Amino acid sequence: MASTDEVLTLASVQEAHKLIKPFIHLTPVLTSSYINTLASTPQTAESLSQTQWSGHPPAKPVLRIHFKCENFQRIGAFKARGAFHAIERLKQSPDFDPARGVVTHSSGNHAQALSLAARESNIPAYIVMPTISNPSKVSATRGYGAQITFSGPTAPEREAAAQKIIDEKGAVLIPPYDHPHIIAGQGTAALELLSQVPRPLDAIITPCGGGGLLSGTALACSESKTKVFGAEPEFEGADDGKRGYYSGRRIESVKSLTIGDGLRTPVGRIPWGIIYERRLVDGMFSVTEGEIKQAMRLVFERLKVVVEPSAVVGLAVALFNEEFRRVVEREGGEEGWDLGVVFSGGNVDLGALGGLFGGE
Repeated sequence: MASTDEVLTLASVQEAHKLIKPFIHLTPVLTSSYINTLASTPQTAESLSQTQWSGHPPAKPVLRIHFKCENFQRIGAFKARGAFHAIERLKQSPDFDPARGVVTHSSGNHAQALSLAARESNIPAYIVMPTISNPSKVSATRGYGAQITFSGPTAPEREAAAQKIIDEKGAVLIPPYDHPHIIAGQGTAALELLSQVPRPLDAIITPCGGGGLLSGTALACSESKTKVFGAEPEFEGADDGKRGYYSGRRIESVKSLTIGDGLRTPVGRIPWGIIYERRLVDGMFSVTEGEIKQAMRLVFERLKVVVEPSAVVGLAVALFNEEFRRVVEREGGEEGWDLGVVFSGGNVDLGALGGLFGGE
């Protein structure tokens, strides 16, 4: 693969899109007048009573939300974009021996994506997955023909297991987010979104785990007036991106069992360079587990589409994060904002889904 110091630009994302178009779906953009009305309605004093905004007048944003549905992407998540781009770029390298295969470590969606992309090029795929991975994602990854090795949940444990496979098989590592080919591929979702909405978007908000999708989105918007924001769960410190962004120091370790299982990883070095050091992301926001559940239920009931918890953190920010809503009110004024929200995936285990809402 190319050097991890490769400088990424809007052109990198555009070239990636040309390369992967034969392999991916052009996913739809959905809207909901009900959700727009809900998002544009001030929160109640009761809902703000346990927050830092208690006693303050609620924000009055005007929002028109455009949902980029990567839950309809191949393997059910945006990760297919980066995986296919990485494989296609790898195949262009004269030093690559396909028989040695590729390896990665992933809790699920990247695992499935790389397995599919490798299978379509007849390349062996070796996947390291944490023992706590979603069972449906493990099953799907195995179904694409990958050889799975289980490891502990932390990034160092997963990386060590992947390195052992590299040493034994000679496989090429394709990381889940911390590589320029992955980032450029992930940015193609935002590139499409910008062209699919009939009027210019004021902002796009995406989930942030390792930061591949967020940094790729920032690159896609880097020569436009569209602002870019990241969204994270706050449970057990899963909002490492936000904390790092506002402290000026990348946080390298995260241990969280947030229901947003795709967002349990720290922001990678290369995404951090784009998000923070190049200042291509305009802000980071976080939400509670309860707010994620409310947003997820809303999507099921109103949009009638299946999403996983990680996918709705951006919507949850738009609905419940008063700080973000005040930004929209202040900068959007009476006209408001056209906001792109990326639904990152829809690979949710039905048994776990029942557990999420069963006690309500």
